Amino acid sequence: MNVLIVRGGWDGHEPVVCTELFRDFLESHGAAITVAETLDVYTDRAVLDATDLIVQCWTRGDLTAEQEDSLVGRVRAGAGFAGWHGGVIAFGYSAARYQYMVGGRFLHHPGGLIDHTVDFTTAHPITAGLTSFEVHTEQYYCHVDPSLEVLATTTFDGGHGEPDTAGVVMPVVWTRRFGQGRVFVSTLGHSPADLRVPQIRTLTERGLLWAAA
Repeated sequence: MNVLIVRGGWDGHEPVVCTELFRDFLESHGAAITVAETLDVYTDRAVLDATDLIVQCWTRGDLTAEQEDSLVGRVRAGAGFAGWHGGVIAFGYSAARYQYMVGGRFLHHPGGLIDHTVDFTTAHPITAGLTSFEVHTEQYYCHVDPSLEVLATTTFDGGHGEPDTAGVVMPVVWTRRFGQGRVFVSTLGHSPADLRVPQIRTLTERGLLWAAA
């Protein structure tokens, strides 16, 4: 399994530390890992065509038309694409085909770091054996594609100056098939500490393997 990790963008999400958390795990499952700290890798056909799984952790920034064409085309042709939090859904806002592939975009996290609950909604290998759990992190409010397979949700309470969100059930973890490829997205993972929470770690590890299958 050839894995391409693409990391960079806003330093606040600690892309190097966060992606390194999963290096040993991926290597233990037979991954040969290539790391790129430039989006130009998406136009390197020799690298991209040999890649089975793309793990992106790049908050903010955008894709050129050529980068977007190449990335979206590779996933549609069979590569997996996976990532978490702003590294996938607070990125590429003007790249419509990228947004369509990923299936969601970040809008707001009322209150910043807050206590909230993550609930599981669908029986799936990624969520097997997991039960609802509490987190203290950003509760992402997103725009999402209705065709997603939603695996976990969170319910907003209308607090933190956003009363119109009361009762909104928002996807937290989802998958989708995209052509011959698979896409896994989790909105959890603001910091390395979040990704070390046992349930989040398990979800992310399983999601990476699912996308690579």
